[in-house]
Amino acid sequence: TNPLSEVTHKRRLSALGPGGLTRERAGFEVRDVHPTHYGRMCPIETPEGPNIGLINSLATFARVNKYGFIETPYRVVTDAKVTDEVHYMSATEEMRHTVAQANATLDEDGKFINDLVSTRQSGDYTLAPRENVDLIDVSPKQLVSVAASLIPFLENDDANRAL
Repeated sequence: TNPLSEVTHKRRLSALGPGGLTRERAGFEVRDVHPTHYGRMCPIETPEGPNIGLINSLATFARVNKYGFIETPYRVVTDAKVTDEVHYMSATEEMRHTVAQANATLDEDGKFINDLVSTRQSGDYTLAPRENVDLIDVSPKQLVSVAASLIPFLENDDANRAL
C-alpha cells in the first residue's frame, strides 16, 4: 500500500546472509561509508542498531550490471563542455576519471564558467582546471537513495536529522 516502502525494499542491499558477514563479526571498516559508494549506495539510509552499515539501499540512479557490479551514471565532458552522452561506470572505472559535481556552474552552451571546478579524483575531493574534467554527475540526488532524495532541502539540513 505504500509505494515508497515497496521501492525501498526492492532496492535494498545486504552484506548479511550466506557467503556474507555476520552482525557480530562485522567491524567498523565494513560498516563505514567508502568513497566507492558514491552514487551507488546511499550513505544515509541504513538501519540503526546491530545492522547499521550492513544493510543499505541503492542510490537513486544506480543499477546493477550483468556481472553484478553496481554502476552509476555520468555525463561525458569534452573540451570543458558537458555533453548529453551518459556512461554508467563501476567504482573501478570511475577511479580513472576526474568527475565534477552536478551543481557545477555552466553557461548556456554547457561549458564550465569557472576556471577551477570542484571534482572527485581517486576518492579525493579537489579543485581541478576545467580542461581536466572528464565526467560530471548527472544529478545532485545521485548520491542518495530514492527515500532520502525526497527529504526537502536535504543539503541544507542537519546530517543527524536526515538520518
